[in-house]
Amino acid sequence: MSPHRKREARTAYVFLAPWFLGLFAITVGPILASLYLSFTDFSLLEEGSWVGLDNYTKMFTEDTRFITSLKVTTIYVVVSVPLQLAFALGLALALDRGLRGLPFYRSVYYLPSLLGGSVAIAILWRKLFGADGLVNSLLALVGIDGPGWVSDPDTALGTLILLHVWTFGAPMVIFLAGLRQIPQSYYEAASVDGATRWRQFRSITLPLLTPIIFFNLVLEVIKSFQSFTQSFIVSGGNGGPVDSTLFYTLYLYLKGFKSYEMGYAAAMAWVLLLIIAGLTGVNFLASKYWVFYGDTK
Repeated sequence: MSPHRKREARTAYVFLAPWFLGLFAITVGPILASLYLSFTDFSLLEEGSWVGLDNYTKMFTEDTRFITSLKVTTIYVVVSVPLQLAFALGLALALDRGLRGLPFYRSVYYLPSLLGGSVAIAILWRKLFGADGLVNSLLALVGIDGPGWVSDPDTALGTLILLHVWTFGAPMVIFLAGLRQIPQSYYEAASVDGATRWRQFRSITLPLLTPIIFFNLVLEVIKSFQSFTQSFIVSGGNGGPVDSTLFYTLYLYLKGFKSYEMGYAAAMAWVLLLIIAGLTGVNFLASKYWVFYGDTK
């Protein structure tokens, strides 16, 4: 390497140094530390000792609340993600019809996605669906005595699912961008052949949107498994009533920062990582059977 190239290389390393420092100090270092802690009984109050796989064994054999949190989170993901994507796609189709003032409506519909994970919106949601909230006040006008939605184990999780569906703005904007990329000539040719709108949707729109659907599906599944704020605020920080809103991340928080079982919480975090990675891998493997790309032979 010539002296000039060596000077360039040294200069490059100097500029890259902050990034490498952040990578190892903020990302790689804590990840490796949490992996080590997951095999210990470390707490925030005292130094832990090596316990091997005891934390992982305890999760699946002794900790009933862990199993409950896994079930609650799975139900939340399985129900809320398809509903949100279906609602987002339907609204994107409606906005794609040349609506006047489209940028305004697009901004308005995107706004819930910016606020959906905030503490303020979670508090508002708790007020809306409380026993004396706005929802029950409206139901009372037509003679219906509504339950305490967030305090009833049968409906509490449903309110959080509804909140997730309401934050449809981000996938809707992505769907809308995908719809704008479909050539209008396809629809014109289908109309000439006598295809109905439903037939055009099934044979043109849906197949050509499958890459966008796949992209949104992967992102929303990951995001849903990481949901925390909604459950924490609506349940008062304990996953109630009767653990009906005990999300996985909320239980992880309770173990780590309430019970001070940081080693156990680290093990839970790695299990969550494996779950998300596994589901993402399954989605990618299954995508070859239903995702259509324009250059696919």
